[in-house]
Amino acid sequence: MLVAFSVAPSGSSDLSRENPDGSVHDAVAAAVAVVRESGLPNHTDSMFTTIEGEWDEVMAVVKHATEAVGRYGTRVSLVLKADIRPGHTGELTGKLDRLEAALAEQEQFEGHS
Repeated sequence: MLVAFSVAPSGSSDLSRENPDGSVHDAVAAAVAVVRESGLPNHTDSMFTTIEGEWDEVMAVVKHATEAVGRYGTRVSLVLKADIRPGHTGELTGKLDRLEAALAEQEQFEGHS
């Protein structure tokens, strides 16, 4: 399964008061560190971190990442989207590979019209 999630603190804590511009990059860094330490295939972009694995292992990582962010505020917001496709692995990059192939095929087809 693939899980894309975004987690951010709200409210104030001693750690959040150290960052007066309101940025949450330190909290996000704590979450991403948990993901990377998990050893699961992952990708982080400006909006989400996506991880791939089995249900229990992925959800455990999301839980630990959320707990890590919890140190930065009195409340945590978690947005999660999952693609549950039993029997498939390598989808973190496989989906993108198929997309790029489809785009190349469309460009080739449109170039011959």
